[in-house]
Amino acid sequence: MGDLLLSIVMLTGLALLGGAVMVFRHGDRRRALLMVIAALVMFANVAIWVIPVKDAPATAKGAE
Repeated sequence: MGDLLLSIVMLTGLALLGGAVMVFRHGDRRRALLMVIAALVMFANVAIWVIPVKDAPATAKGAE
C-alpha cells in the first residue's frame, strides 16, 4: 500500500510540474511558482520516505 501511495505522490508531482509550465505560458507566474513549490515538497516527502537510514528500527515488514 505504501508503494502505491508513493507512486501516486510522484505522479501528482509530475502533473503539478506540467501544469506549472502551462500556467506559466499563460502568464500567471505566481500560481506557476506555487505549483512548482508544491511539487518540490512532494518530491522531498517521497525522498524522505524512500532513503534508507542507518540504525533505524526494523519495520513490521522487515522484521519477518
